[in-house]
Amino acid sequence: MELHEIVSDLIIDTKGLAGGLLGAPTNTSSIALFLPELVVCATILLMLLVRLFRWGRTFHSFYVAVLGCALALAVTQPQQLLAEGGVPRIEIFTGMLVFDGFTVFLRTILLAFTVLFLILTKISGIPDREDGGDIYTLVLGAVLGMCLMASSNHLLMVFMSIEMASVPSYALAGLLKGRRLGSEAALKYSVYGAGAAGVMLYGISLLAGLVNTVHLPTMGVELAQRLPTMAPPEYMVLALAGMMVMVGLAFKLSAVPFHFWCPDVFEGAPAEVGAFLSVASKAAALALLVRVAIGLSAIVPPGLPAGQPIDQAAQTAARDLPGLFAVADEKPADNSAIGADPRAALQPMRSLLGKLIAVLAIITCTFGNLAAYGQTNIKRLLAYSTIAHAGYMMMAVPALIALAGQHPQQAQNAVSGLGIYIALYLFMNLGAFAIVAFFRNAFRSEEIADYAGLIRRCPGMVICFAAILFSLVGLPPLSGFIGKFAVFAALMDGFRLTGETYLLIVLLAGGINTAISLFYYLRVVKVMTMEPESPTRVPFALPMLSAAGMFTIAITLPTLLLILWWNWINESALGAARHLLT
Repeated sequence: MELHEIVSDLIIDTKGLAGGLLGAPTNTSSIALFLPELVVCATILLMLLVRLFRWGRTFHSFYVAVLGCALALAVTQPQQLLAEGGVPRIEIFTGMLVFDGFTVFLRTILLAFTVLFLILTKISGIPDREDGGDIYTLVLGAVLGMCLMASSNHLLMVFMSIEMASVPSYALAGLLKGRRLGSEAALKYSVYGAGAAGVMLYGISLLAGLVNTVHLPTMGVELAQRLPTMAPPEYMVLALAGMMVMVGLAFKLSAVPFHFWCPDVFEGAPAEVGAFLSVASKAAALALLVRVAIGLSAIVPPGLPAGQPIDQAAQTAARDLPGLFAVADEKPADNSAIGADPRAALQPMRSLLGKLIAVLAIITCTFGNLAAYGQTNIKRLLAYSTIAHAGYMMMAVPALIALAGQHPQQAQNAVSGLGIYIALYLFMNLGAFAIVAFFRNAFRSEEIADYAGLIRRCPGMVICFAAILFSLVGLPPLSGFIGKFAVFAALMDGFRLTGETYLLIVLLAGGINTAISLFYYLRVVKVMTMEPESPTRVPFALPMLSAAGMFTIAITLPTLLLILWWNWINESALGAARHLLT
C-alpha cells in the first residue's frame, strides 16, 4: 500500500468519507463513534481551564463535572441497544478500538454511575470546594480509561486503558490528606498496580511474539492456524503469556490471589472512593475480560471499517490493514492445518482459558465470603463482599468460552447475563457505600459495633441498608436475585450444551457461596436492629427528608422494584451481546 493510500484511509477512518469535515464527521467515522469519550475529555479540560481565572476558584467543579457526564451519557444513545438488528460492529481508529452494542452498554453503565457518584460526593461533602477540581479531574480521567477498557480491540489499548484507569485511582485512594490509613492505601494500591502492570506487559509481549499480532480478532485466527501444529515449548509459552495477561485483569477485578490491596485500600480511602472502585472499576475490568477471552478463544467476524456508509462498509470489510492492525478476515494461504471448522482448532485454548478463569472465580468468591466473617469495619466487610461478587460475575466468562466454539448464540446469552448482573450491582453497591458514608458523617464511625441499635435512630436508613444487603445476597424478590440467576442460568446452559463438567462445579460453588454470604450480611442487619444502642455513640439525626435520605431512597428503589420491570435491562443486555460472536 502506497503512503498516500495509507494517509487517505486514516483520514476516512477518522472523519469519514470525502465531504465530511473534521468539525462535522460522518455518522460512522471514528470521531463520531468516539464522541462520549471526547465529551469527557472536553469536560476535564474545562474544569482545568476554569481554575485559571480568579472567579473560577470559587466555582464548584461539581457542576461542570456532572453536566459533562450527563452530556456524554446523552450522546451515548443507549436506545441503540433496543433497535432492530442491534448495533453494528465497527472497528475505529484503525482497529485499536471497537464500537458495538457491548461498548454502548458499558459506556451507559459507567457514565450513569459517574453521574450518581458525583451527586453522592456533593451530598456527602467529599471532596470540598477547594479540592473538588482536582478530585473530579481524577475521577473523569479514570472513567475515560474505563470506557477505553470496555472498547479495547488491541492488546496495546488493553494495557494503556488499564493504566489510564489505574493511575488516577491510586491518587483517589489517598484523597484524605494527612490521614495515615489513606496514605498507606494509596501506596499499597500503586505498588501492587505497578507490579501487576509489569507482569501483564511482559505477557502481552510474549503473545505478540508468538502469534505476530496484538489485534484481538486477528489473534483468534492466528491461534486457530497455529495450535494444531504448535510444538510443546510454544504451548508452554502460550500458557505462560495467557496467565501473565490474566494477572493484570485479576488485579483490576481484585480476584484472588491478586486481591491483597483491596481491603486495605477500601478501609483507608473514603467510602465514596470505595463505591467508585467497587462498581466502575469492576464493570470495566469484566468488560475487558470478556474482550480478551473472546479474542483468545473464538474467531470473531471482522468489524466494519469506520468512516464509510454501512452498506458500502459491509462490502469492503475485508480490506487489508498493514502490520499489527490486520483485520481478522485475513486467512493463511494454506488452511489445511485448521480443518473445515477453524473454531474446533481453538478448543485447547478454550479449555485452558475457561478452566483457569473458572478456578479463579471459585477461589475468589469463596475466599471473599469466608474472609468477610471476621471483619469489624464495615468498609473492609464490603471490600470482601466486592471480591466475592467479582467471583460471581467472573463465572459467566467460563460459560461464554465453553459455548463460543459450537453455540455462539448461547455464548452471547452468557454475556447478556453478565451485563444484567453489572447493571443491578451498580445500584446495590453504590447504595451500600452511600449509606456507609452518610453514617460516617452522622456519628463519625465506620465500625460495625457502632451501628448497634440504629433502627431506633434512623429506621428509614436501616431498612434501606437491610434491603440492599439482602439484595447483595441474591434473595428474591429483590433485584440482586436476577443478576445471580442470569449468571447461573448461563452456567447451566453451558453444561447442558457442551457437557463440560467444570461448569457444573462452578455452578454448585456459586450456589454454596450464596448461602454462605447470607450470614455475614445478616450479622450487620442483626447489629443494627436487635442489639442495644452504643453508649459511646454521639447523638445524631439522619432524617429521610434530607438530601442524604432522598438519595438513599432513589438508589434503593431500583433494588426493590427492578425485579418487576427488568425486561428492559434484559433486552438492553441482549442487544449489547448481539454481535460479539456472530
